Amino acid sequence: MKTKQLANILIKILGLSVIVHGIPSILTGLLTVLQSGGLGTRGSYFWLYPLSSVVLLATGVYLVLKSRDVTAYLFKDEAE
Repeated sequence: MKTKQLANILIKILGLSVIVHGIPSILTGLLTVLQSGGLGTRGSYFWLYPLSSVVLLATGVYLVLKSRDVTAYLFKDEAE
């Protein structure tokens, strides 16, 4: 197996791992927001937790879908 192929597979696995960890974080964050009284509570920043989890989930999806582009970027100076 070539280095780029292995890197592509490992990046996909990393993306799947990030997705799997992001889903419970989103659910926990949404429950925290609901428990704290919602988004309208003055001075509360509880909504940042589910928002950061959505960014984490989007990063995982990006890694899975664009793993070849990430691999090409990481190994741009390496010959086949």
